[in-house]
Amino acid sequence: MPGWIGPWEIAILLLVILLVFGPKRLPEMGRSLGKGLREFKNSVTGKGERSLKEELASAVEADEEEETVSARVRERDTVP
Repeated sequence: MPGWIGPWEIAILLLVILLVFGPKRLPEMGRSLGKGLREFKNSVTGKGERSLKEELASAVEADEEEETVSARVRERDTVP
């Protein structure tokens, strides 16, 4: 820790962050920061590529399934 940042400066900084963002938004920001750091770490180390590909494949399958369901609904609605 640099010599010019003491415990009082850190406490003041945390208080200002709490006042600016509010108590409801801070956990969400912490989760997104953690997720971003985890994704960065996995991309640097090469871990998680398989799971990322699996996520993309499942997302594509879900989109295709949603399109077929919506097409069936439209077809059903247009037939008298």
